[in-house]
Amino acid sequence: LAAPDGSSSTEYFLDVIFQPVRDASGNMAGIFIQGHDITEQKRAEQALHELNATLEQQVTERTRELRANEEALRQAQKMEAVGQLTGGIAHDFNNMLQGISGSLEMVRRRIAQGRIDEVDRYLNGAREAIERAANLTHRLLAFARRQTLQPRPTDAVELVRGMKDFIRRSVGPEVQIELGLQDQVGLVLCDANQLESALLNLCINARDAMPGGGRILITVTEVSLTAADLLAQDDPPPGAFVEIAVADNGVGMPPEVLAHAFEPFFTTKPIGQGTGLGLSQIYGFVHQSGGLLRTTSTPGQGTSIRIYLPRHDGAPPVAAEPVQPIAAVDETGRTVLLVEDDEAIRRVTAERLAEAGYRTLQAADGREALAILSERRRVDLLVTDVGLPGIPNGRQLAEIARASRPGLAVLFITGYAGGRLERHLGEGTELLVKPFSFDMLHAKVQALLRADA
Repeated sequence: LAAPDGSSSTEYFLDVIFQPVRDASGNMAGIFIQGHDITEQKRAEQALHELNATLEQQVTERTRELRANEEALRQAQKMEAVGQLTGGIAHDFNNMLQGISGSLEMVRRRIAQGRIDEVDRYLNGAREAIERAANLTHRLLAFARRQTLQPRPTDAVELVRGMKDFIRRSVGPEVQIELGLQDQVGLVLCDANQLESALLNLCINARDAMPGGGRILITVTEVSLTAADLLAQDDPPPGAFVEIAVADNGVGMPPEVLAHAFEPFFTTKPIGQGTGLGLSQIYGFVHQSGGLLRTTSTPGQGTSIRIYLPRHDGAPPVAAEPVQPIAAVDETGRTVLLVEDDEAIRRVTAERLAEAGYRTLQAADGREALAILSERRRVDLLVTDVGLPGIPNGRQLAEIARASRPGLAVLFITGYAGGRLERHLGEGTELLVKPFSFDMLHAKVQALLRADA
């Protein structure tokens, strides 16, 4: 309705009913009209609609703000983890490099002084530092799920039963070891050595969580996990799993510690009493094997860590073949093509192969190797780094070489891609992970050439 002066208007709402009025003959004699004011109701509905629209906008903005905050938090946590990882690596590797450089410096001084009889002591020190560095990179590759595994059908029950005495000796007399092993548990496909290492590591951690002694219960059971049980992004598909659990009645972990327990270099132990890599290595091994980890812990009551590995329906494990003795020198005059882009590694490796009696051809990359192979010179074994620069890389080189020389034995050497490459190794192909000893190299070479003979 407009105001008399036309300056403004007010909106009203009426609910009106129109009903005809009929006479005795059924003819419409008039119209009955009834109405009532519903302006307040309409205004309330309009206010509610505007409020809902405002709330939806506020919820949308708040959701966007929360997502931005969550992303910022994830990024901050990621950078914190990277910083912790980088700091831990730098600390450990600097110590190891100091051990190597210090030992080599003393070797040089003793040689200059003519005190040759003291050289071995320093060389042994350098070698120990190298082994610690190799162990560190192995643990980091395990966490990154890129370590080299040798998966075999494994009976987890027999593995645990066979380790009981060793675990008991490792944790000491103050800790009681109990087993709960289910009958007729299926096999798992995993690296048995890594599973043993994981189990021992968990038991030692449990021991450390019980400074006054206690009990460790190790159980192996077969369970079925459904889609509802497997909600994390990197969880495996539902199915049958073998659960290997280690439970203690120690001090337990609060939620803020438990949230970081599997991060590399995270540790609650005093400096010098732990690297913080044990649980992260287990985490990587389990996930690389297609399984998952679950952990529960209550402060003052203890911790339970459960490893779930998919049940394997393949053939049972077979006994390992006896190891063939390594001859000091190969006298057959066979030829090895060594392809390695690092000159220092290539030089000393070629010298060691020559000492072992092999004729050695050298190439710095795939192109040089292909040029040698195109000359139709005799090559009995290709030893190539996987990560060669340019094209072809080591794996492509092996494929090209075998296309023109069917049955050519190939030994891959790598410092990185072992876990992914090993799944595709075929007959007449082996893998050697850096850093390796030359005795190990010689053994691999002999085994490949013996099989090819």
